[in-house]
Amino acid sequence: MSNDKNASAELNLQDLIRKAEAQTDFPEVPLDEFNPPTYDEWKEACIALLKGAPFEKKLFTKTYEGITFSPMYFHGDTEPIQPTKSFPGMGDYLRGVEANGYVGKGWGIAQACDETFPADNNELLQREIAKGSTIYNVKVDCATRKGKDARECKHIGNGGCSLTTLGDVETLLKGLKLDKYPLYVYAGESAIPLFAMIVAAVKKNGGDVAKLSGVIGANPIGEYVGKGTLNQSLDKLFDEAAAVAKWTIKNSPNVRTIFVKSDVFSDGGANDVQEVAYTIATGVAYLRALLERGLTIDQAASQIMFGFSMGANFFMQIAKLRAVRPIWAQIVKAFGGNEESQKIHIHGRPAKFFKTVYDPYVNMLRDTTELFSGVVGGVDSFENSTFDEPVRKGDEFSRRIARNMQIILQEEFGLLQPIDPAGGSWAVETLTKQIKEKIWVEFQVIESKGGIVAALKEGYPQDEIAKVLAERFKAAETRKDRIVGNNIYANMTEERIDARVENQAENLKSRTSTIEAYLANVDAKSALENVKADDVDSVIAAAQAGATIAELKNILGTAEVDEIKSIDAHRWSERFEALREVTENFKAQHGDNVKIFLANMGPIPQHKARADFTTGFLQVGAFDVLTNNGFATVDDAAQAAKESGADAVVICSTDATYPEIIPALAPKLHEVLPNATVFLAGAAPKDLLETYNAAGIDEYIHVKANCYKILQALQKKKGMIA
Repeated sequence: MSNDKNASAELNLQDLIRKAEAQTDFPEVPLDEFNPPTYDEWKEACIALLKGAPFEKKLFTKTYEGITFSPMYFHGDTEPIQPTKSFPGMGDYLRGVEANGYVGKGWGIAQACDETFPADNNELLQREIAKGSTIYNVKVDCATRKGKDARECKHIGNGGCSLTTLGDVETLLKGLKLDKYPLYVYAGESAIPLFAMIVAAVKKNGGDVAKLSGVIGANPIGEYVGKGTLNQSLDKLFDEAAAVAKWTIKNSPNVRTIFVKSDVFSDGGANDVQEVAYTIATGVAYLRALLERGLTIDQAASQIMFGFSMGANFFMQIAKLRAVRPIWAQIVKAFGGNEESQKIHIHGRPAKFFKTVYDPYVNMLRDTTELFSGVVGGVDSFENSTFDEPVRKGDEFSRRIARNMQIILQEEFGLLQPIDPAGGSWAVETLTKQIKEKIWVEFQVIESKGGIVAALKEGYPQDEIAKVLAERFKAAETRKDRIVGNNIYANMTEERIDARVENQAENLKSRTSTIEAYLANVDAKSALENVKADDVDSVIAAAQAGATIAELKNILGTAEVDEIKSIDAHRWSERFEALREVTENFKAQHGDNVKIFLANMGPIPQHKARADFTTGFLQVGAFDVLTNNGFATVDDAAQAAKESGADAVVICSTDATYPEIIPALAPKLHEVLPNATVFLAGAAPKDLLETYNAAGIDEYIHVKANCYKILQALQKKKGMIA
């Protein structure tokens, strides 16, 4: 009865949409009572408020994608691109792949479960579902993804759950309602070993593999560029991908086996155009590989799920998700795919690149905006990261906060109701058009080089991303990009959160005991002898017989693979974190620190603004800043500086008083503290720069100064670094 009602509601909804499509002559709404200002009037008002600051520099924002945000978007300028005749679930899917959006079915809440031991992770998976998650999202550790036996690993549980035997996987999946909730597992460069173990465990636990849904997916190209090499040739990995795809289409039609994740690009610092273009190009490579191995385009497309990282630029994230849907639809259509196959399936998660180790609770705010942009952009599922992710695995508190952000948006904020909430926004529609065009151009560049694999062997994506990473680091150094708690607003009373480092010796002992107890009654030799890479059933049979994941990986074969330039993972705050750690370690070892004396001249109103700015600037390096209420004379300031024994002195006052103060004070500071660096708070006017330098000013602290280089120079002078 319920299915009949749902079918009827869907028919009614489609009927309403068809009627809406036919009705394009909407009545005009009179707005006579309003007197809209012209652009020039609005601009003049802004210029007045800016009080002389340049309008173009202050109100137009350039992005790393080469797109400039305008301070105002107008209906007249965006009317040609408004989606007045397109609807969600139709056309090129720019407005979403479902006609009713999240109405009736919200995006999937896929909170990651990454406990080291299978039993603990099973408990966590069940608790997540009980608390509101709607997807079993299993993170396996690095060794499992590589198909290694835990007994031979130095870092058990690194990034997830350790799985070696069928017994481990049975324990992991025991009691899970896999016929009701999707299962997400990222398998690394090949899905077959882990896929076979999961299928074998489901069957042994009495489950029906036909009812499985979700993704047990590989991403060999992503692994290739992330590590610079592979354990097997791409051709063989594509063979394995095709074999497991054919098996799932026949036996588990709701399971996808290719998980195209963008994080290898976004973690490297890529801008949003690069992230999407290279990820889409990777998806196209998989389509071609599957087609060459006998799958139809509709079958191949059904096996692919995309994972995108949500970055710090809120509106750009919304635009990129809206843009990627029509791009993928156009690609699949060009291959001959039907309308259903043209629908992209998007899994989102906050970008690791924008998370910080210091002041990690700010990550909650970052996660919130990134989650929100993903939902507005139309993700199908989302994994919200824990705020302590850069430091450790989450705990009950951090997981609850991450999960409940999603539940609050669904249950309290009502985000299940609006369909394509950004649709019609003059700003978002403009950004969507702009980024869509740029993604397509960059995708075509990759295609012109022979596809993503050829481009990676050439080093093109790596070099392009490296350029953007350098731009990001430079912007962080000068604090053009503000990283709260790291390169600005450092919390000097912060106590680092416990990393809770796992005892690897104990992990190895425990895992060895469990694995050997299971294998004591197992003989999988004959089953392994019958394994063929193109016969997934033979791999499943070996798993059922008790073969370990390492044995399955080894029997499928390894090969020497040409090395390519890898894209290493970074975070935008990592250099400032390293800089601050240098200070903290030096202080702990030597009981000493860089001491900065503020030569505050005049009464408090005269020096306070620059003294406060300077204090915040220097505390980024965790230095000791010696403050005071100001000095009436240069002699008093010089004497106090001498008594402080400081490593550096910063003169703080106003531009109007500096011409008198600096020639008198700077030489005295060098006299009383001959080894100290003398700074001036503020930038010197061009006509006075030579005078100030001659008086003894060594460096300037101001809004455009390179904070990182100044702090690092002070560390070197102190002997903290070579």
